[in-house]
Amino acid sequence: MREQEPTENEHESEKPEEERRPKPRIYVASLADYNEGRLHGAWIDAAQTTSEIMDAVRAMLRDSPSPSAEEWAIHDYEGFGPLTIHEYEDFETVARVAAGIVEHGEAFAAYAEFIDCDADLLDGFEDAYMGEHESGAELAEELLEGSRIEEIVNQLPASLRGYVSVDFEAYFDDLVANGEVVAVPSRGGSLYVFRIP
Repeated sequence: MREQEPTENEHESEKPEEERRPKPRIYVASLADYNEGRLHGAWIDAAQTTSEIMDAVRAMLRDSPSPSAEEWAIHDYEGFGPLTIHEYEDFETVARVAAGIVEHGEAFAAYAEFIDCDADLLDGFEDAYMGEHESGAELAEELLEGSRIEEIVNQLPASLRGYVSVDFEAYFDDLVANGEVVAVPSRGGSLYVFRIP
């Protein structure tokens, strides 16, 4: 029997964590060329300094067949997870978010989307991030682990203990409803959970 080739996803899961992390990049196009009916632009690594991104944009504009190529716009992007990058997004924001994604993975992109790329809050990722969880109930159970719930249940008569359980999902829903945490779905169906700044 012939052994089946591993799928792309199987290969992906075998890669080290660093190789699986998104590699954010932007496609910056020359507007003069675009207005003349031509596509001229370049894919640029977004996890660079603002000046390095701008240098790459200037090089792309210099290579343009249009003599009036001076203006540009971001026409595409990848590796930013759920975050929307706008046509005229500030390169400082792009660079900061991309560096965060390279360091922390897609959870950083989810955080940046949640805080609407607020420059004052971007550095607060590590304080806000509560991890990636399969469900809200999983996080709630972790949060209540050191509480006295188990002790209280054990004080009940043995005949009643089997009927008492904690609704961890409802507890998590209350945390969200009370504005204590926010949950952002990942592409894989899990949740990135953040404390609200």
